[in-house]
Amino acid sequence: MNERLKQARKYLNLSQEFVARQMNLSRPTISAIEAGQRKVTAEELAGFSKLYGVCIDELVNGKASENSKTEMFARAFSELSEIDQKEIMNLIDFKRKYKENF
Repeated sequence: MNERLKQARKYLNLSQEFVARQMNLSRPTISAIEAGQRKVTAEELAGFSKLYGVCIDELVNGKASENSKTEMFARAFSELSEIDQKEIMNLIDFKRKYKENF
């Protein structure tokens, strides 16, 4: 799991310092977690999940089920403004119609 946390952080181009500030942890704590020298609490795991935009199952097991992907999308979608939600729904509608024609 420590390597998946590190990969997720790097994929998002986030520094350990930034993650530490967002999570209310020290940078050495993030470093120790990513090096496998410190275990992650359930609360911290939930925080990493939210910050990195991936489900907990993906962080723990390395793969996300279809159900967890849907849940992550629903959670992220619900946090958007109504205008952003409409924009995404328009994009989904456009993609659906585009696929029907090609």
